[in-house]
Amino acid sequence: MKKEQIIAYFNSPKRLKKNFISRYYWKEITDYLSYFCHKSSSILEVGCGTGDLLAALPGSNKTGVDFSDKQIEVAKKKYAHLGIEFVLSDIMDYQTEKKFDIIILSNLVGFTDDIQELFKKIHGFCHEHTRVIVQYYNHFWEPMIKLIEFLGIKPKTPIQNWLSLRDINNLLYLSQFDVYRTSRRFVFPIYIPFISALFNKYLAQLFPFRYFGLNIYSFARPLPQCFHEHTREYSVSIVIPAKNESGNIENAILRMPRFGSKMEIIFIEGNSTDNTWEVIQEVQKKYSSTHNILIGRQKGKGKADAVREGFKMATGDILMILDADLTVPPEDLPKFYEAIKTGKGEFINGTRLVYPMEKEAMRFLNYLGNIFFSWMFTWLLGQRFKDTLCGTKVMFRKDYLRLVENRSYFGEFDPFGDFDLLFGAHKLNLKMVEVPIRYRERTYGETNISRFRHGWILLRMCVFAMRKCKFI
Repeated sequence: MKKEQIIAYFNSPKRLKKNFISRYYWKEITDYLSYFCHKSSSILEVGCGTGDLLAALPGSNKTGVDFSDKQIEVAKKKYAHLGIEFVLSDIMDYQTEKKFDIIILSNLVGFTDDIQELFKKIHGFCHEHTRVIVQYYNHFWEPMIKLIEFLGIKPKTPIQNWLSLRDINNLLYLSQFDVYRTSRRFVFPIYIPFISALFNKYLAQLFPFRYFGLNIYSFARPLPQCFHEHTREYSVSIVIPAKNESGNIENAILRMPRFGSKMEIIFIEGNSTDNTWEVIQEVQKKYSSTHNILIGRQKGKGKADAVREGFKMATGDILMILDADLTVPPEDLPKFYEAIKTGKGEFINGTRLVYPMEKEAMRFLNYLGNIFFSWMFTWLLGQRFKDTLCGTKVMFRKDYLRLVENRSYFGEFDPFGDFDLLFGAHKLNLKMVEVPIRYRERTYGETNISRFRHGWILLRMCVFAMRKCKFI
């Protein structure tokens, strides 16, 4: 395809003026991308057109680049009051020292002569935590779109690329990007009250409708090895919430391996009816010369409250949770550290459902519940999860502080803390990775989980999450 044809298409008066179908189409894209953008985000949109999408997204520092002179002229006039930088340039010629948190390519790859070179070019605008969101047409819709263009409902486009999801993700990988999530959306492109919402908000997320979504999204991040060799060591804070676990406290210290540049262990006692608090104090004194041990008592109830209390006290670069029952062995924590240190993921979750378990490690109904919630969360969050309820979770402290800032989006009714962190990490667009561990039997005490009462709470939270992160 010739560049002159593409510029003429984007400069055409019919293309500059959006009809009711295109307005509805772009609203869907805007609403979805807004979910993953935040007020503090710096955003680059490549192929920004008249700037409508970029202007509608939350962000603190936004830049739009496009080679259409008429579209950039419209964008500058229309959004002069917003302080957005609009640049007239072919992206291959664009030069800047800026690095962006989010880079968006919406309906662009279809008109790009060399997509791999485009992806390699935008790599230069990335820092190690940049998120690249590529949105493009599902090739299943090619005949329908050509028919719509033939009928004059949509301006006729130049010949464009019709690539599959696998094609785009492979090109991203060849360009040093790691694709960690994909999604399909928008099966009914015409606005009809109630009918459109039914199809696009709900049915589009379900089988088999989701395979026919008009819009496909690939979420990618730069491969970690592009920025450093991961020789840096990080400080670590390990939070151990403990309720009626007096027999496990000292073992948590004795079995804890050394890793990271600096380690602190934080015990948070949670309304115990045994002598857990007294034992925690004794252990702190006994090992004060060899371990940095901080202690506290939660003011509220539930594991989530205890974990938050511990994270408030934490000073390490990396935050870890270790359940005081030690069914997840402390000896496995270095695996979590290596996974996050080397950039394999940004939210590391343990999974107990890979290796065979010891006989009494997990009751049968609990096992079935974990299988169900694994399937549910894989669907909800668009990333594979085998064990959502494993207590051991790891993330960078800086990401946790961002999560806290956005916590109001989901609310604070999770008594366990697992879903609060999972939902929050999804909203922050973090790559989630699971580390298999061997789940052991308890050697002391009894579980604090009520299968039926807590299972009902978890089910309610899944329904809540459908509204907040799936049916959006």
